[in-house]
Amino acid sequence: MRKGLAGPADRLPRPPYDPEIEPVVKALGETPDQYEVEKLRKDALVRTRPYTDALLADKSVNIEDISIPGPRQDLIVSVVRPAESKSTSHPCIFYIHGGALVAADRFAGLDYSVVWARELNAITISVEYGRAPENSSTQPAEDCYAALLWAASHPSELSVDPERLLLYGTSAGGGLAAATALMARDKNGPALRGLFLECPMLDDRNEKVSSQQFSTGPFYNSTLNRFAWRCLLGDRVGGNTVSAYEAPARAVDLSGLPSTFLDCASAEPFRDEIVAFASKLWESGVQTELHVWPGGPHGYDRLIPTAPFAVLARQTRLAWLRRAFAQNS
Repeated sequence: MRKGLAGPADRLPRPPYDPEIEPVVKALGETPDQYEVEKLRKDALVRTRPYTDALLADKSVNIEDISIPGPRQDLIVSVVRPAESKSTSHPCIFYIHGGALVAADRFAGLDYSVVWARELNAITISVEYGRAPENSSTQPAEDCYAALLWAASHPSELSVDPERLLLYGTSAGGGLAAATALMARDKNGPALRGLFLECPMLDDRNEKVSSQQFSTGPFYNSTLNRFAWRCLLGDRVGGNTVSAYEAPARAVDLSGLPSTFLDCASAEPFRDEIVAFASKLWESGVQTELHVWPGGPHGYDRLIPTAPFAVLARQTRLAWLRRAFAQNS
């Protein structure tokens, strides 16, 4: 069983949490003494199960599981369709779930597909990629890319518009979405209408100021982040042999990527690597939108979904998706 010990104390002063977060901080307590893959997986299942159950019971969408060929073994994708739509050409969100690379499943966060179906008439496809540490290096990203290729090559069967295919990833899935987009660019893969990176996990080095500010605490912190990256990369973590397909922040050139949306919170370890990635996208000539929501930890919109900034964040994400699908290709 892969384990990681808690790290050092935070070395720099932190920006404050939003006042609505403080009761959650007190309720959750201190940083765990150690991290274990199996416990992370069990905890993720407990957190996501109510949302998954609600999704599976929702009559406004139809959900189909499909087995598709993968690079090493077959993969499962879940396809979420608007139940009442008669269209044969829907916009499509190819979704990659979070979970620190080691935990959660294709249903984590997929409950938002109900909103996308209702507001955008979109079909969502979510892939069950191989998790670390059982799958290492570029293997999770290769799974995601294989599933993206499958989706792009079956538009009629899926009732999706191949010219409105958008790649969306959350947290660890955001890093995998960025890696998948790089693969699509480099391998002349499917054209993407947009790339949506929600609080993405991009950099294995943990060197930014925000990583030093949030080494500890009850939310996702850089100690857990180091553990997660080590599960994927082993002893190579932080070294000079890590590729952009493993940690997208390693990319030197981001030109040729589609229009990109990134967001994060001000009180989380990913903040500065996300801001740096947005700057690299601008430097590379990519149309990019960045939001840093004040006072939130990683995963704030699940922890305090009614907080004003969390509500605004969800509205902003949906507005960007709507614009992305409405623009001419």
